Amino acid sequence: MSEPFNADKLIVSWVKDLSPYVPGEQPQTEGWVKLNTNENPYPASPKIAQSIQEQVDLLRLYPEPTSLALRKVIAQQFDLSAEHVIIGNGSDNILDMITRSFVGLGQAGHTVPSYSLYPVVVAMSGGDLLNIPFEESMELPVDTIANTPASVFFLTNPNAPTGVCFSLESIEAILKKIKGILVVDEAYIDFGGQSAAPLLKTYENLIVVQTFSKSYSLAGLRVGYALASPQIIQVLDRVRDAYNVDRLAQTIAQVALEDRAHFETNCQKVIQTRSQSEAFFKSFDWFTYPSSANFLFTQPKDAQGATGPEVAASLFEYLKSRKILVRYFGSHPLTCSFLRVSIGTDNQMKTFNQGIESWLNQEQQN
Repeated sequence: MSEPFNADKLIVSWVKDLSPYVPGEQPQTEGWVKLNTNENPYPASPKIAQSIQEQVDLLRLYPEPTSLALRKVIAQQFDLSAEHVIIGNGSDNILDMITRSFVGLGQAGHTVPSYSLYPVVVAMSGGDLLNIPFEESMELPVDTIANTPASVFFLTNPNAPTGVCFSLESIEAILKKIKGILVVDEAYIDFGGQSAAPLLKTYENLIVVQTFSKSYSLAGLRVGYALASPQIIQVLDRVRDAYNVDRLAQTIAQVALEDRAHFETNCQKVIQTRSQSEAFFKSFDWFTYPSSANFLFTQPKDAQGATGPEVAASLFEYLKSRKILVRYFGSHPLTCSFLRVSIGTDNQMKTFNQGIESWLNQEQQN
């Protein structure tokens, strides 16, 4: 009698040791104030509904395999050609394509803390990841990054989870020295940052990655893109899955991109509410990093003025008990005393603020 099938014996060694990406909690019941996954609190362009209806009869047909129409619209926005653009099934798909194409069993690098998917996509390819830590000041370690031996270096700008934005001058300083490819991941750039895209005309070792998930309110659609030299785009296109972006996604993303008025209004709403929330934290003397993203990273103080991991974890659990979700990253010394709060509607933030005040009152009574 043959032995029972055991898939573990066939797993590639680096996949066996892989720790998967852990997304923010997605509640399955109603009544939650969800400020934990940096989603846009406002709906996408109202013009999208009609565009979906127009595509229904065409769903029997395969989509345009290279998302050409969408690439042309994106390219026009950045004064580039369609050959400078590649579309992915979310920007995560783009990051995976970059890793498979240029890292493989080699070495990539990233700053710490940053987007927690980078270790996953690098491990999926069997590569090693070089960690370059931030200091509490969150100043960009330009020389350390520039001297990295990694073939690809991932830089989130604005940074996640702090929201701190880095200047184009500092990014260009890296590009002048780095031997590999610099990937500037701009998922939150539309909330107050300055894109590195203009630097593409000077530096061929730059990849700029953006997404429709945040500023365009299309997190459920899964469309992202990369801007790079045609040489790099051609390489990425070799590992791109056939028909990787479906017909509806291509159409919806293009409509959202072209409705600039709606896009700009939504971004300004988020920015205004972010300023109000930052002022609220400062009224309690909570240190909060200056943010150019649709979230704030703040260090809570209890009623006695104490900070630390226990204080942050206590507030996180208290808010969750009131059906208010934020994000707590307790595993790193730079993040364990902080909470990341996505910017919601004014009503959602009012509920959140009331939760903070209630927690402080309870702490004071104890």
